[in-house]
Amino acid sequence: MDKTKNAKRYHPAYLLVELFGFLRNSFFFILFLFILNYDVTEGWVYWAKYVFLVAAAFTIGKIFLSWWLNTYEITPASITLREGVFVKKVRTIAFDRVQNKKTATTFIHNWFGLTSLTLETGTASEDASVRFPVLKRQEADEIVRVIESGTSNVLLTAVSEDKEEMEIETTAPVKTERREYFRSTKKDTLRAAFTSLSFLAIFPILLALYFQIDDFFSIEDEAENAVFFFVDHLWLLAPLFIAAILISSVIGYVQTTIRYGNYRIEADSDRIYISRGVGQVHTFTIKRNKVQAIQIEQPLLKRVWGIVEIKLISAEALSVGEGPATNSLYPFMKTKDAYRLLNELLPQYTVQDQLQRLPRNTIWLKVLRPYYFTAIALVALWIFQPGILWVAGIVFLLSLGSRLFEYFFTRYAIEGDSIQIRTGGFTTTTFITRRERIQEIKVSQSRLQRAFGVGSLGFTNRAKPIHVSSIQDVPDGLRHDFKHWFVQRKVKFE
Repeated sequence: MDKTKNAKRYHPAYLLVELFGFLRNSFFFILFLFILNYDVTEGWVYWAKYVFLVAAAFTIGKIFLSWWLNTYEITPASITLREGVFVKKVRTIAFDRVQNKKTATTFIHNWFGLTSLTLETGTASEDASVRFPVLKRQEADEIVRVIESGTSNVLLTAVSEDKEEMEIETTAPVKTERREYFRSTKKDTLRAAFTSLSFLAIFPILLALYFQIDDFFSIEDEAENAVFFFVDHLWLLAPLFIAAILISSVIGYVQTTIRYGNYRIEADSDRIYISRGVGQVHTFTIKRNKVQAIQIEQPLLKRVWGIVEIKLISAEALSVGEGPATNSLYPFMKTKDAYRLLNELLPQYTVQDQLQRLPRNTIWLKVLRPYYFTAIALVALWIFQPGILWVAGIVFLLSLGSRLFEYFFTRYAIEGDSIQIRTGGFTTTTFITRRERIQEIKVSQSRLQRAFGVGSLGFTNRAKPIHVSSIQDVPDGLRHDFKHWFVQRKVKFE
């Protein structure tokens, strides 16, 4: 009996998706070699064109062979993938090993009613992810439903490729209905566009474009003439600047809408579901009991506006596609709303208000530590640009300011089975985890710290890559209490 008779080849749209990805990744090579240097017929640029064409032909050929040779097969309890063009590889992944599910739908997927599906397992190997580049949406939904329903009583029957559909019967218990906890509005998107400073993105783009064009068309003289013209007509600068800001704001708003528009957070009794994007939709699903920790990030600008970003730390790779990770409980949420949402979704990770500050004498310890970056900047400026050595002074002041901010904002608390630390200067990061989620700890004390009666502690959580958290200059007594607190943990095997 042929074991591969139920194996299926991917939808032909696989070719378009992969070819588009190749063209997108090669955009700047194509622009430089075949547009900006279209008339170059000698030198390294000329030969680079041939190298690129050979590489492109090889890549396109491999894409076609991959579509023809790669197959997948769904069984009642596992997925079998047959991959490889030159080296064949067969992978079988049991459904009960799948922990996270992610989808990404580009405009090409939308044309054909398709999506991509990525299943994350709890292993740390390079084969931890199972990715289906193109699947019919119904097929992807059914695969997810099979996994979420459990595999003990699942019967999965894949019919012929002509019908391209699946029938699933299950007697698994029905879960509670999803509840929507958050949906972004136009006001949220506008705040995200402003807070992320995306409306200023046009200026570095125009500057980079100017230097690129100047390298090939020598427009420096024309640019100088334009500068002299505006110096003589200063009244024109104001409307031009306003027009540039308006155009840039529109572009930034559109970019933000594509990335963060229609941001939704839903949950049932078992899982959290996050989706984002307009046109290109990304989704992420994680079991609540698989969340290893919570990370709250707040850069200076977000701190001024009272906005935080809460990320879910998991043992799996959480980012989807390009751009920001989808494991965020909306990166531009008001602090009060974000903490309320966190308490509803993951009440075991409560943000504590009463945190301990560092000892007062540690402010001198932070000031006295060596300023390595300032020293490197000073030496580099002395060698290459001695006329602007004053820049090293600015670097020193920024470093000093960052250390002072770090002293004032650093906090910590250990309460029950939970530990919370807040570190950082201009950007603060609050990390919350539970004792049973910590894999190992480390306590240390340098000679300088010993003189001030303080030390450092650190701990690691399962993540990809391993997440290491640490806090410096805590009292000596806390180091000993932390070790005693850790050894009393009770690990839950899930």
